[in-house]
Amino acid sequence: MDRDNDIDDGQGSAEVNEQDSSSSVSESNQEPKAQKLEDLIAEQLLANESISRTQEKHARRIKQKLPTEKSLLTILLELEAIDQEQILKALRKVKVRSSLGQLLVELGYIKEVDLRNALNIQKQKTPDKSLGRVLIDNHFLSEDLLLDVLSIQLRIPKIDPEFSRIDKALLEAVTPKWCKDLNLIPIGVVKDRTILACVDTLQKGLKEKIQQVYGKDLILGIANSKSVAETIKVFEQSRKQNNIPTNKDINNQATKIVDDILTEAIKAGASDVHFEPLKDHMRVRYRCDGVMMPQSTIATEQLVSVIGRLKVMSGADVSEKRHHQDGRILFENPVTGQNVDMRASFYVTVYGEKVVLRVLSNKVEMLSVDQLGLTPRAVDSFYQEVLDTPSGIILITGPTGSGKTTTLYSCINYLNSIDRSIITAEDPVEYQVEGISQCSLNSKIGLDYKSTLPAMVRQDPDVIVLGEIRDNFSAEAAIQAALTGHKVLTTFHTEDTIGSLLRLMNMNIETFLISSTLVSVLAQRLLRKVCDHCAEPYTPSTSDLSRIGFSKADFAEANLVTGKGCEECHFSGYSGRIGVYELLILNEQVKDAILRNTSSYEIRRISFQTSEMTTLLEEGLLKAANGETTLHEVIRHLPRMEKPRPLSELKRITGTR
Repeated sequence: MDRDNDIDDGQGSAEVNEQDSSSSVSESNQEPKAQKLEDLIAEQLLANESISRTQEKHARRIKQKLPTEKSLLTILLELEAIDQEQILKALRKVKVRSSLGQLLVELGYIKEVDLRNALNIQKQKTPDKSLGRVLIDNHFLSEDLLLDVLSIQLRIPKIDPEFSRIDKALLEAVTPKWCKDLNLIPIGVVKDRTILACVDTLQKGLKEKIQQVYGKDLILGIANSKSVAETIKVFEQSRKQNNIPTNKDINNQATKIVDDILTEAIKAGASDVHFEPLKDHMRVRYRCDGVMMPQSTIATEQLVSVIGRLKVMSGADVSEKRHHQDGRILFENPVTGQNVDMRASFYVTVYGEKVVLRVLSNKVEMLSVDQLGLTPRAVDSFYQEVLDTPSGIILITGPTGSGKTTTLYSCINYLNSIDRSIITAEDPVEYQVEGISQCSLNSKIGLDYKSTLPAMVRQDPDVIVLGEIRDNFSAEAAIQAALTGHKVLTTFHTEDTIGSLLRLMNMNIETFLISSTLVSVLAQRLLRKVCDHCAEPYTPSTSDLSRIGFSKADFAEANLVTGKGCEECHFSGYSGRIGVYELLILNEQVKDAILRNTSSYEIRRISFQTSEMTTLLEEGLLKAANGETTLHEVIRHLPRMEKPRPLSELKRITGTR
């Protein structure tokens, strides 16, 4: 099983902690004091050589001089002496029991005031809930962060259940209702011990009920409540599918062709599936990691029946062949039993109708801003000077498929809290987020931006999220909302950050309105990552170097690699994607340049000098130099406005090590 390396199957796992870790969820007087805990973690960091003694002493001096209480670890994080991964690694080796709340404070996940508020809520409103659940429900921190800490505190594994990877023999002993009642799902077996993913390993009588089915040899791991619920739902659908006979005609060739193509697309992780009619056949291609890949061909005589099958599945008009159509498919993967949502677009061409299916993931991992791939200093600036500002417009820009929606939802996830009202207007809602009010626009019934934006402002929001600025009306509405004290997040389709400013000006938006409401523009692209399994050193060609204005000496200390191709990456040399960003923060000098209607070159020059902005090309070169992507990907996808600065200077500006 793939998770074997992640499972702690020692004798001190779930069995030991279930009996005596109840006090971990509620504050206990017997826990060690905060000072002792941070000393132990600091000593372990020193032992791991994660920090030096000089850095530790420096952080302690800062702590003593601060007017407000702040943990030693939080100070070390702010000094960029360590990162969260190093803290968690050290914490795993600290042999001490500490309360959940104090542990979260020490790690910098919550503040002391958040802990006090959560404990008050638990005591006064929800005494039956654990502290962890109170923290999650009131948006003091995310469930994934809590699970990371609980996994270490309780010495049990963190598990991400996925129905396709579950040992199906284990499911024969239980029912979906049994799993729902106990809020768990069996996963597999390691060394004769049954592994179960549980939402709450400490619930009363849980272990005894499981032992009645699977015996005494157990490993109880913790898992995200949504993941467990989703997996149980697929289990339930699979059980129904097996029990109820189907009327589908297995001899229907078009049905089998479509099902096989969609199943293979999901397995390959494709974001889009293209059915393209050509002169003498239909071509099927997938888009994987942003690149089109051929999959198969379909004979001309089967074209009509395949298109008809797709129309029936998506709810489109089968008889209509002269106009473009849209639809939606909820496809049940016959391998996993999981429902996959797809958006269908039918486009009339000279050889027939072309169909493109956009595959939407039902199991979206909400990334934090730290995980997007921004450089260290850009992350700090984005938090402090952009997201933490009380009002203004934050623009996320880039072409289609550049990851704007993921970044937008990362910002929403950070801003989502119990004391903030967030409302959205999206077309359509792609990811559903608890705690915010989301509206999915539908122009067919008149639910568009024009009718929705005025209604949003009357809902007393703190944060307004617009799926996209499309025209003058939505641009002016965003600016008016920002002028009245709201924070506005939205996306835009432009080449780079400066291009967004120019496009707003071309929309006849007054420059003084742009300078007074716009806080930041974040431009981005997605580049393919080099496959870890077949990466090898690479020497750039003279042609590639001349295109970016570099010499071989500029890459003397760089770790340039390329993928030679292997089975793991389908012989493409790439696996996965990484984000590349250009962050423009509108300081006073940039605002003044906008008011003076200066050229894009001048605005860019001022941004370089006053805010240490780096271009998309420069950030791409940094990632190529670190061996994350290839120089070919950088040249192929990133705009080249001017010659990039030397790598040594870029590392200094971005805080890259």
